[in-house]
Amino acid sequence: MILLDTDVLIEIFDKGSDRGDEALRRVLESGKDIATTAINLHEVLYGLHKYARPVSEVSLLPVLDYTKRDARLSSEIELKAEAGGTPVRRTDAMIAAIALNRGVALYTFDLRHFRPLKALGLELFP
Repeated sequence: MILLDTDVLIEIFDKGSDRGDEALRRVLESGKDIATTAINLHEVLYGLHKYARPVSEVSLLPVLDYTKRDARLSSEIELKAEAGGTPVRRTDAMIAAIALNRGVALYTFDLRHFRPLKALGLELFP
């Protein structure tokens, strides 16, 4: 399974985005199932409501919930990152925990935020 981050979803839903077209092609060619997280869904819906741009397709995506197990792991991720001198955004730690706990790859364009989490076992797609 591939977990789609907010930035990837935004590009895919932008009908005029070559980057989004390429991302969608790569995901489809992988043959893997796709999903997003409840956190990413919040971020996308916030933007859609704020700018009055309804995209009904976003509601069709499978959504992985944020659980107690994810909360434990994301707090550990955030603390380790702070102790290592490279703080991570709380929502990024939460998304990484969801991916790690389910053994799925995260597809993001925000490599600056997520690449340091590879040391914790986070798999990035592709």
